[in-house]
Parts: sequence; structure tokens; C-alpha cells
Amino acid sequence: MIGLRRFLAVLAARNREFIRDRSSWAWNVIFPVLLVIGLSIVFSGEDQTRFRVGVLSYDTAHELSDQRYTSFLHVDDENEAIRKVERHQLDALIDGSTKRYWINETSPNGYVLDQLLSRGDYQREPVTGNAVRYIDWVLPGILGVNMMFASLFGVGYVIVRYRKSGVLRRLKATPLSAFEFLAAQIVSRLWLILAVATTVFIGTHWLLDFTVRGSYLLLFFVLLLGALSLISLGLLMASRTPSEELAGGLLNLATWPMMLLSGAWFTLDAAPRWVQLAAEILPLTQVIAAARAVMIDGAGFVDIAPRLLMLAVFTLVCMVLGARLFRWEG
Repeated sequence: MIGLRRFLAVLAARNREFIRDRSSWAWNVIFPVLLVIGLSIVFSGEDQTRFRVGVLSYDTAHELSDQRYTSFLHVDDENEAIRKVERHQLDALIDGSTKRYWINETSPNGYVLDQLLSRGDYQREPVTGNAVRYIDWVLPGILGVNMMFASLFGVGYVIVRYRKSGVLRRLKATPLSAFEFLAAQIVSRLWLILAVATTVFIGTHWLLDFTVRGSYLLLFFVLLLGALSLISLGLLMASRTPSEELAGGLLNLATWPMMLLSGAWFTLDAAPRWVQLAAEILPLTQVIAAARAVMIDGAGFVDIAPRLLMLAVFTLVCMVLGARLFRWEG
């Protein structure tokens, strides 16, 4: 049975350690806010000279591929592609097999493409929808990446540092159990991540007025489960790692693929299919995709349930393995 007093003592000690570390505050709070504001300024303009067109037929994409100033993306899901036209993420959608095309009548690029396509033998299918700014789209990615670093390095690296400095050896000689120690580390990092992410979200939302069409409560639940999944991964990686140097290498090995392939900064629609499938395995991909679905599409719990289930299973597996493999000394 867990000793509540021992657990609370370790929890309070870890919290005080973080609060006294001013550099961590700068990294976890100030940096993401500046990044959001910076991206909103850099990408505030619109590029009217390049068109993004989705095509539902590979043959059609091949026929049109020689058109200048236009990128053609082969898509498989018609409904998802139509939603992207509604959000101005695609300027048009063409189905060569049925000779139909979809454009958003409120899109300047869509209007130009409509003038060109209407002269051919394609049937027009208008859709409506509001444009999604890049900053609206990228915000979940910024929060997710910041959460990833705070989780992996805030748990994994710290535990390894404790092990190398002999702190864990001294704690082993006390009545404190491994479960109590690990639970305190998880809870300390979890409330911190939730507090920082919520503060950053509220502050930047007030400044830039982000699009949030879904439930704030569901969005918070996605954040909670995502933080737990990444913290559990950090716990697993630190369970037996003997040195800070090895821990740094392992953590970088985990963070870089997630940062590049999770869709945090750019979409993977044009990437090879195997890259897209590999990205789906990453927990950060599930977190960002679920958060975007809630914020931009107004998705409900049922819509993102498969992603939440994957995060829950991933969290459970990592926590069980991390607890079983954990050792006090290197």
C-alpha cells in the first residue's frame, strides 16, 4: 500500500526543485508563447500565386502535373478532402472519373480555379466554409511539442540524473518504495504540464483569438491523456539508463522523429504512404491530430475515440514496463 506521507514528501520536493529552476520556467512558458506570436506574424500573409489542388484519381493528377504554379495532391478520402476545401486548406478538389470538381466560393484561389475548370467538361460542386489560419492549425503542434519535451526530459532525464548523482541510492535505503517514487514523479510532471499548457493556451487565445469549434473539456482531456502517454514514455526510457549522456541520446532519438513526423509544423499529405503509416504509431501524432479535430472540426468524443484508445494503450504499456524495469542504481 502506498505511503501517503512519503509520496507527498517526494512530490513536494520535486515541485520545489522545478519552481526554483528559472531556466525551466523560461523554456516551458515563455518560449511557446513567443513561438506562437512569431508564427502568427510570419504567416499572417497569404500566397495568392500558388494553388493546392486535391485529385481523387491518380490518372488525373498525372495529366495535370505539368501545370505551373499548382501542386496536385492525390487523395483517397473524398469527405476529408472536401473538408479541406471548406477550410481553404485545398483550393479545389477534382474527381477525374466522374468529371466533378469542388471549390469554395469564398476562396480567392478557388474562384480563379473555378473560372478555368468551368470552361471544360467538369461539373461544379460548390462548398462553403471559413478559412483556417496557419496559426490556428499549428497551435496544437506547438503545445504538443512543448509538452513532449517537458514530459520526456522532465521525467526521463531527471530520474537518470538522480541515479547518477546517487540520490536514488540514498532513497533506496529509506522506507520509500519504487512505486511511491515513480508516482510522485509522474504526478509532479503531470500537473505542471497541464498548468503550463492551459496558461499558454488561454494567454495566446486571448491575444490571437484561435478557432475552437469543439468542447474545451474534451480538448483538456486530450491534453491530459497525451501528457500521460509522453510521461510514461520518458519513465520507460529512464528505467535502467545509467548515464545522462546515454539518456540524452535516447531522448533525442525519441523526440526528433515525433517532432518531424507528427504533423506539428506541416502536413504529411504529400509524404509517401509508408511515412504516413509510420507517423501514426507515434503518440504525439495522436495527440496533435485529436486536438486539431476538436479545435478545427468540432469533433466529439466518438470521433476521436480511436486515437484516445491508442494513447491509453500506449500509456498503460509504457507505465507497466517502466515500473517493472526500474532500478535504483545504474
